[in-house]
Amino acid sequence: MIDSNPATVVVYSGGMDSYTVLHRVLRETPNVHALSFHYGQRHSRELDVARDVCNRLGIEHQVVDITAIHGLIDNSALTDASRAMPDGDYAEDNLTATVVPNRNMILLSLAIAKAVNVGASRVAYGAHGGDHVLYPDCRPAFVEAMNDVAAIANFSPVEIHAPYLRASKSEILADGLAMGLDYGETWTCYEGRELACGRCGSCRERLAAFAAHGVTDPLAYADTSADTQHV
Repeated sequence: MIDSNPATVVVYSGGMDSYTVLHRVLRETPNVHALSFHYGQRHSRELDVARDVCNRLGIEHQVVDITAIHGLIDNSALTDASRAMPDGDYAEDNLTATVVPNRNMILLSLAIAKAVNVGASRVAYGAHGGDHVLYPDCRPAFVEAMNDVAAIANFSPVEIHAPYLRASKSEILADGLAMGLDYGETWTCYEGRELACGRCGSCRERLAAFAAHGVTDPLAYADTSADTQHV
């Protein structure tokens, strides 16, 4: 029998993709557990945003401190603040420095444990097609393999739900705009400064998605040059 109202743990970073996943899941079930992780990333702006959103929505939100593993995953510009953050569009030749070793396997494993613990049948996260070129743990093969493991790792099977696995950032934004979401409630930039940088790969991909829809991004950017708002 298919559960038409499945309890779901959402891996919620506070970024644009997971924000859209969170709201999409909330339209499927009121039984949502939002789960965020502090793993030693170079800033906590996304976590602050995630707390604010969950407080406003009145949904359960847990921030898990796993900074003890930082020394195992610090070979990345996202976890080592002493490294220069690469600028430019997502491409293997300039943004491999932003890959955090084994990140999604670690986070999904913990989210699966949370799901089993609270009786949830799904874990949702925001892997999407635009990440496939750079991040192996956002590709369909990884999600399919994690799904197989999640089905047998515990007495209670858990489904890995990645609704935007084959969608572009623009398609995710289209879905969110159709839901009336306010993307001013998200933080995407790899930097944690007062304003989003507008130059890192994450900012540029986000700005391109907004430009593709002819919509102004509600976030404020330090660099608003035309080059960052390409399509």
